[in-house]
Amino acid sequence: MCPINLTTVTSRPLHAVQFRAAAGERMLAALAAALDGSGPAILPLDPALPEPALTRALAAFAPAVLHTAEGTRRVDIPAARTAAAGRAIADDTAVVVATSGSTGQPKAVELSAAALSASAAASLRRIGASPAQRWLCCLPTFHIAGIGVLVRSLVAGSDPVIADSVTPESLADGGCAHVSLVPTQLRRLLAAGASPVTTVLLGGAAPGAALLAEARAAGWRVITTYGSSETSGGCVYDGVPLDDVQVRLTDERIEIAGPTLFSGYLGQPELTAAARAGGWFRTSDLGSWQPDGRLRVRGRADDVINTGGEKVVPAEVEAVLGTAPGVADVVVVGLPDPEWGEAVTAVVIAAEPGDPPGLGQLRSYVREALSVYAAPKRVVVVPEFPLLPSGKPDRTALRELARRQPLRTSRRAHGN
Repeated sequence: MCPINLTTVTSRPLHAVQFRAAAGERMLAALAAALDGSGPAILPLDPALPEPALTRALAAFAPAVLHTAEGTRRVDIPAARTAAAGRAIADDTAVVVATSGSTGQPKAVELSAAALSASAAASLRRIGASPAQRWLCCLPTFHIAGIGVLVRSLVAGSDPVIADSVTPESLADGGCAHVSLVPTQLRRLLAAGASPVTTVLLGGAAPGAALLAEARAAGWRVITTYGSSETSGGCVYDGVPLDDVQVRLTDERIEIAGPTLFSGYLGQPELTAAARAGGWFRTSDLGSWQPDGRLRVRGRADDVINTGGEKVVPAEVEAVLGTAPGVADVVVVGLPDPEWGEAVTAVVIAAEPGDPPGLGQLRSYVREALSVYAAPKRVVVVPEFPLLPSGKPDRTALRELARRQPLRTSRRAHGN
């Protein structure tokens, strides 16, 4: 695989692509052509989308053509023609990433070849990857994390191994030095006794101190990453921005500037203007600076739980509960509550399914580490979390699951 060369593109059509891992070579070729300007910009879509959802996506983002493993067809949807007539992608756009966003409002993030290549080059430098070293791509290539693995491979001039999932065998047999994972994947690899690779870029969700400690004790080199589609993926590694990336906090909100930023939201200039101002992207995440100058990502501002007049950041409670005895994994959500407004609810996977941790135990653990109002008032024990295609816990599904479960509750005041 030869490193990509960027060329000037004067007009870009947009083609949707739906390729599973088995058709990874076609996805890689389409991405390479989008980056070097020899082909159209691409809109990667989930190949598992049901037909009604696919039709809605095509109507919303208006690609001219859809490529699948079965063939190629023109998109002939009246709503898509209307959408296309009212907007056009930027000339330098290479990839359009479809995302529902935190509010559920459909968005299409436009990423230029320059932004994606800058991200990949900075990532390769930071981890010290050599051109001969291969990457395992086991994250969906319709999400920025999977796309990023492929772009790094193209920039480095190496051939990636593309797989639907990751197993100890795929790590050992693929001859790959580097892999991007989400915490759930790493946790399963550790449980299966997988041998470590040179580098794991870990993102998508907060991993928890216990998971990181376990992985590093087993000899894994794990680098935590923070970023989003709008930043071409991870742009802060272990709390330190990549080369030429700047980070600042405004009213506790993380803002990012630099060459990896997106060009805008396709056809949504008002939304773009609200998210990008003066060269800075205003994220939906809360942050703080650690004493050593590293960025600590506290969690999403729109996930904040308002309980009894106090604000609780779920990720901070998860970080504490993740180290509690008897907890294998945990997600914290807010549920409507007539007394508190929202009740802090811990959805837990027990380390010992027959002996799950109790509500009082978890409350005490959080109360001592954070505050009494951050202590969960409800706990739900589940065997596993519903996951999004990206591998992240599906918080919407977890809220609904928790709402329907019979719950052990605590009606104590914040002072108890």
